[in-house]
Amino acid sequence: MRNESIQNQRSPKEEGLQQSPPVQVVSSKELLQGQRELQILHGNDMYRLTLTMSGKLILHK
Repeated sequence: MRNESIQNQRSPKEEGLQQSPPVQVVSSKELLQGQRELQILHGNDMYRLTLTMSGKLILHK
């Protein structure tokens, strides 16, 4: 019997679920392309993704 971590064990409910496709990962550097702000159009709404001086990201509506 091999040892499995708790994280790798699935409950009976989870066994019946289909796995979701992997989530796409995009780096913030790739998104911002050297800029400190990016505008994102989502439906009819405009959002701003801002890089702060401390290196954090803030999403503004």
